[in-house]
Amino acid sequence: MKLLVTGGAGFIGTNFIRFWLKTYPDDAIVNLDRLTYAGNLSNLTDVILAYLDRYAFAHGDILDDVFVSELIEKHQPDVIVNFAAESHNSRAILRPREFFETNVIGTQVLLDAAREHNVHRFHHISTCEVYGELEMDSPDAFAETAPYRPKTPYNASKASADHLVNAYFHSFGLPITISNSCNNYGPFQHPEKLIPLFTTNAIQDLPLTLYRSSHNRREWLHVDDHCRAIAEVIFNGKSGATYNIGSGVEKSIEEISDFILDELNKPQSLKTYVPDRPGHDCRYLLDSTKIHHELGWQPKISYEQGMRETIQWYVEHQEWWERILQNTEDVREDIWESFSRS
Repeated sequence: MKLLVTGGAGFIGTNFIRFWLKTYPDDAIVNLDRLTYAGNLSNLTDVILAYLDRYAFAHGDILDDVFVSELIEKHQPDVIVNFAAESHNSRAILRPREFFETNVIGTQVLLDAAREHNVHRFHHISTCEVYGELEMDSPDAFAETAPYRPKTPYNASKASADHLVNAYFHSFGLPITISNSCNNYGPFQHPEKLIPLFTTNAIQDLPLTLYRSSHNRREWLHVDDHCRAIAEVIFNGKSGATYNIGSGVEKSIEEISDFILDELNKPQSLKTYVPDRPGHDCRYLLDSTKIHHELGWQPKISYEQGMRETIQWYVEHQEWWERILQNTEDVREDIWESFSRS
């Protein structure tokens, strides 16, 4: 089988490509990535060396419909796995148009090309954030049938893409699946994201910037467990179906910062508090019963084990993240109190 993986130089895409080529030795992958600040081909150095005959890279933009169509015609993938997305909530508040262009129009370009070339499966990677937020004391969790109630530009762009993917199934019969995952963590995650940000800051004895609502909770899943779940959906998921992928493990920003500081033997005084960004959701929690029952998937990596291994990875790969930080425009998280419509 041949896969076209879009956004394969990003965090989850990188781990997915490595997982797939190692697990399925008869398969090949074409990695399409625009190489924005969040894409990094050095993430895949070992893959390029180990799988020269089964891995290819294409530098391009999913907004370029001619390029995408020609690429699919050339490689004839059986499956498209769409990771390509702008995904940083704070950046989306500052530059929302970029998120809708990539996450919605880019997805539409891929869907049209998949139709044109009779791709056997289009799998779209989405997020728990499309469902909106839960109250802190709510006994509920978001099932796949929950209404979409996005509150930020990023969430709205991903919700729009999900609706679009479903529309191509119902209108055109395109064989699609969608997976909505909870927050991921693990190696190769860009150091602007929460866990690598706090880890790399703590290593450097820099402040850990927490929103004042620091007890807001998220559900956390190791990226390797996510990759296994995607594989189950691709092989055994029902065409037209959506699957939630969650761990059931909820942790607050406060708990995460404390874990990282304790693991690195750093003082609590590194924590500092800033105003919440606009649209900061209280809590996300997925009901993953469907993927458990239908596909038999369960997470294997405990939060404690995964966090310790992830923190140690950033300790051992300081050159990797220092180089990325030098080439990334910083997002100030202390500006939201003065943020206005102007």
